[in-house]
Amino acid sequence: MAGTVRIRVETSFADIPAGDWGRLSGASRDDAQVPYNPFVSHAFLSALEESGCAVAETGWLGQHLLLEGDDGALLGALPVYLKNHSQGEYVFDHGWADAFERAGGRYYPKLQASIPFTPATGPRLLHRPDQPVIATQAALAEGLKELSKRHGVSSAHVTFVPEAEMPVFEAAGYLHRTDQQFHFLNAGYGSHADFLETLASRKRKALKKERRTALEHGIEIDWLTGGDLTEKIWDQFFTFYMDTGSRKWGRPYLNRRFYSLIGQRMADDILLVMARRNGRYIAGAINFIGGDTLFGRHWGCIEDHPFLHFEVCYHQAIDFAIEKGLARVEAGAQGEHKLARGYLPVITHSAHHITHPGLRRAVADYLERERRDVEATGEYLAEHGPFRRAGGQDDHD
Repeated sequence: MAGTVRIRVETSFADIPAGDWGRLSGASRDDAQVPYNPFVSHAFLSALEESGCAVAETGWLGQHLLLEGDDGALLGALPVYLKNHSQGEYVFDHGWADAFERAGGRYYPKLQASIPFTPATGPRLLHRPDQPVIATQAALAEGLKELSKRHGVSSAHVTFVPEAEMPVFEAAGYLHRTDQQFHFLNAGYGSHADFLETLASRKRKALKKERRTALEHGIEIDWLTGGDLTEKIWDQFFTFYMDTGSRKWGRPYLNRRFYSLIGQRMADDILLVMARRNGRYIAGAINFIGGDTLFGRHWGCIEDHPFLHFEVCYHQAIDFAIEKGLARVEAGAQGEHKLARGYLPVITHSAHHITHPGLRRAVADYLERERRDVEATGEYLAEHGPFRRAGGQDDHD
């Protein structure tokens, strides 16, 4: 890299100018090379912090790496948090922590380079488009290792990494972990009917019936975005979120203030799919609109109806992606039930710097076996997906 550069640690997004951050890869719609990812935007990350959701008090102490030129210009960045737990990450290392601590080690605190509470792949090694990509990314990967040394932590983890960034981490000695999600891939469909025609006949009939059943009892669906996202709407959606969050996690990660902030700062990047019956909303799902991807996140309801969850979260997301010409839908973590609804298994990636030699050896051995299992499972599920067989054969069983 030309000139002198340095890496500085910043604890708060409030002290990082939004304009400077927005010039980094994927952090705004201005970069023609890297598709916009709303989760690495300054608006989203600062809202997590300002709302009190991702702060030291909740176990997310900002340690963001900023790569700066000799004139102080921001050339690259990596969002990082110092954590004393493994909650809200969706790449599970609880077993590693338990084994290390039973062996007399101290797993926490650790460093986590991720988007809090967000299991979505996106840029991690952010770079300014006019900078040499590999050199910038390599400097940040090495910077995270140095930060680990300075803090004396057991490990540093970079989760939901784009596959294109993994060689940089592997070259720096990070361990490679894989997992699986289910994504809808838009093959240039002109309509939802075009997509259905690619399915086996039995699956196609089942999905049509499922969608009809979901909207029985007078249920209608609204897409809300931009100026539609009033505080009254957020009140209603937050009720749905709290209901699901309280049942699934015990304590929901996000608070009401967070939704107000993203509504103010990035409303055009948000899609609420809301189900209405008898003049009131009874269920909803929040999605974030990226440059080429619709990211599904949370869902909730106050009335139970058969298949309504699938309609609001999965089918409507496909409808929106096709209508808007988006390349894919990422519908969150896990869930093999998504396969029958046209979502295919996709490998996700993470990178792990383990400082203790014994723990590193044990984790490396585990990850090698886990990668084989993930690959085999993905191949099996892809073969048993809802789509027609190669050569136009259909599925009549």
